[in-house]
Amino acid sequence: MTVEGTCADEFAEVRTEFERNFAERGEVGAGVHVTVDGVTVVDLWGGDAGGRPWTEDTITHVWSCTKGATALCAHVLASRGELDLDAPVTRYWPEFGANGKADTLVRHLLAHQAGLTAVREPLPPGGFLDWELVTGLLAAQEPFWAPGTRHGYHALTFGHLVGEVVRRVSGMPLAEFFEKEVSGPLGLDFWLTLPEDLEPLVARTTPAERGEELPAVYLAAMSRPGSMQALLVGNSGGYVAASDTREAHAAQFGAVGGMSNARGLAQLYRPLALGGEYNGVRLVDEDQLPVMSAVVSAGFDEMLLAPTRFSLGFLKASGNRHLPAVERGVSLSQDAFGHSGMGGSLGFADPRARMSFGYAMTKMGPGVGVNERGQSLVDAVYRALGHRRAVDGTWFRPQGEMP
Repeated sequence: MTVEGTCADEFAEVRTEFERNFAERGEVGAGVHVTVDGVTVVDLWGGDAGGRPWTEDTITHVWSCTKGATALCAHVLASRGELDLDAPVTRYWPEFGANGKADTLVRHLLAHQAGLTAVREPLPPGGFLDWELVTGLLAAQEPFWAPGTRHGYHALTFGHLVGEVVRRVSGMPLAEFFEKEVSGPLGLDFWLTLPEDLEPLVARTTPAERGEELPAVYLAAMSRPGSMQALLVGNSGGYVAASDTREAHAAQFGAVGGMSNARGLAQLYRPLALGGEYNGVRLVDEDQLPVMSAVVSAGFDEMLLAPTRFSLGFLKASGNRHLPAVERGVSLSQDAFGHSGMGGSLGFADPRARMSFGYAMTKMGPGVGVNERGQSLVDAVYRALGHRRAVDGTWFRPQGEMP
């Protein structure tokens, strides 16, 4: 297997770990991309893309990495003063206030605090691909807890909740807003609805091999009928089984439907690593970045049944190295924010290091976070930047205070 692309000498360990992923860790097809100070220092790809070589233009399903793109759209509007994150959702989406949700704030949607972790009403086949159906059901639904009092990962509903607010404020569907205001100006390989002519570039995902251990969320789904975990797994309208179809790729699914590659993920976050702007394209004002990166939800996650940490729309370093591998999140610096995707894909910005990172692959790994393949690449990048690992597993600069 040949790894192609470029890698700066000081990041040679990233290439070494990428090659080890194929040789020792079961990688099938993948790419990794890193920028520092806006300059690409790693752009590697290799392996199989479904019976053909993985090339620099190959794209794949990046699952919950999509949430980072969706959250960014909300922050673009907030930075422009068009969306108040502390306002009630009903200011923009009046129907949302039904069944005890009148006091839900926009920030609760972004922070996984809204209590709408799953759809209660049985969905028909393909139901999650019907935007109006799902947003209507969520607007009418009673939350699983009083919004703002707890947090739990909104795995499939996050994109409809935040994306509908984006639509109401901007007057554009989420995917159109993303293309017009983010991916188009930056020239990203990242789509929330994939054009049909790009379908030949798609590398289909390979499911993870089931190990002896399962994450708590799946154990609960199997043992607690009617629970939010059971609804998450069993009431998606068959999305997971149909996620690699043209119909799914063409639909707008702002929680998990994004199509991209490592380059697209890293370059999505590149402006956010540089004060909000890159190459004349400003996504957010610099003072929006602390709002995007500050932890607002931390501790026990009502959906995943394990500790998680989120900012307003983004995943934060988990510090869960003591947990079983299937429950770990991702080890980053405390300054970094981004999002992982089911199976192990990852994109994030680290503003203090002025670094952005992207990793996408076809072979999914077990667990709820980034697995050994992706984490090995992140670790190699931080070592190349002169960081050290703290006791809790997060990364820090030696001259700074330990987290």
